Amino acid sequence: MTRPPTAAQRRVIDAADPVTGRVRGTQAQLTALVERGLAFRHPRPPHDHFLTPAGHRIREARPEADAAGRPASGPERVPSPGGVFAARVGGEEDTAGYEGPSRLREVYSAWQGLLELRRMTNPDGATDRPCGWERTHLVRSAALALEAAGHPPAGPGGDGYRVRATPQPEAVAVYGPPDPGALRDLAATLERAGWQAGEYTEPRTRTRYLLASPRRV
Repeated sequence: MTRPPTAAQRRVIDAADPVTGRVRGTQAQLTALVERGLAFRHPRPPHDHFLTPAGHRIREARPEADAAGRPASGPERVPSPGGVFAARVGGEEDTAGYEGPSRLREVYSAWQGLLELRRMTNPDGATDRPCGWERTHLVRSAALALEAAGHPPAGPGGDGYRVRATPQPEAVAVYGPPDPGALRDLAATLERAGWQAGEYTEPRTRTRYLLASPRRV
């Protein structure tokens, strides 16, 4: 069994960029993370280091409660040195901090960071299709693509998009407002972001939704 990271290594992992996974530390720390399969050195200059999927899993693992007994934050909240960025999947009951110009800046920054991660980790440097990180964070990635394009997420009881996990590998379900054209608009946005999406109907409820998955080529 792989040994857990040391306290110093854990601090480096926890301080990684919440979107790109870029890590900074001493050369010895970074080398140790690479040797343990928790980070990799990018082959292109400036040869920065980034978390691998295993490193991301360690970073995002949370105890059930913190030392004070408070519940740990939800899986869509990503702690970072500068605060908290949360991909809005739609339907959140607590929307505090999700509105206003600061939110627009955060979403823009997160999307640009994701495009940079594509450039650095896709073998051909392509930014027009999802990368490996997105394939392991499907709900969050699809939601970020929609919010970055200006689509409003659903609030408590309100209209807007909702992104949900599905039993199918590499696929999410995306629900939209009742407007017949809403799903087509959401599908077009996802396709521009490198996803493929098709419309389906739930057998029992007759609700229309998108089944979306990251495009590979």
